[in-house]
Amino acid sequence: MTADMSPVLVTRRGAVLLLTLNRPDVRNALSADVVSALHAEVRAAEADPDVRAVVLTGAGRAFSAGADLRALQTLGAASSEANKADSQALADLLSALYTSRKPVVAAVEGAAVAGGAGLASACDVVVAGASAKFGYTEVKLGFVAAIVMVFLLRVVGEKHARELLLTGRLVDAREAWRVGLVNEVVEDGAALTRALEVAEEIASNSATALATTKEMLALVPGMGLAEGLRYAVGVNAWTRTTSDLKEGVAAFLEKRAPNWPRGTSGGE
Repeated sequence: MTADMSPVLVTRRGAVLLLTLNRPDVRNALSADVVSALHAEVRAAEADPDVRAVVLTGAGRAFSAGADLRALQTLGAASSEANKADSQALADLLSALYTSRKPVVAAVEGAAVAGGAGLASACDVVVAGASAKFGYTEVKLGFVAAIVMVFLLRVVGEKHARELLLTGRLVDAREAWRVGLVNEVVEDGAALTRALEVAEEIASNSATALATTKEMLALVPGMGLAEGLRYAVGVNAWTRTTSDLKEGVAAFLEKRAPNWPRGTSGGE
């Protein structure tokens, strides 16, 4: 398969890795190949010490229209085991994006619908073009947004999630920003440029601090107050001993840019 035929295109921009869904003819529908390829690239980024942030976007006029409906139709006649494996693959991808130690910024132009909206929901930051549309439209097909719901409920309030999931309506970028799906709305065609700027800003920070912050963001919402504070005290105490903190404090006091140690793990 040639590079331009790959379901996911990979481009390095310094410490930022750009991943582009590459099925523009079907609005970047999430076939099994796309899900597998994207998950592999997210795992590769996780293991690459030179990658500090990731940008996810779509080729052509859409971010992603969600599940490949022809494949979904075929899977309807497949075994329960085959359907569970396909569902698990999507869940694993969204979990990998959400829990990745490398922050992920989504650049959304056009439609981010169903599983495509789920992809955006699993990213840390979402930048959208003014004409972008978001929707959890599964109910209109007799389907349930079961997997993406897990992530949607973590990024918007329950009342907004209920409305989006039960109506299946499309909302524009401004409405998506209002309810918390989108961090920033820019003019059409500018989402990728702005997302790369945000990713570069993130990438300028400590890799250890970013990884640990991402870990806390995934875990703290599921904890009670006492448990959360015990965990936070442990993280706070540990980070005081890291090489990154020592370098960061020294750089601040010396009024210079920090020279972060190379590495991406949450431990040293």
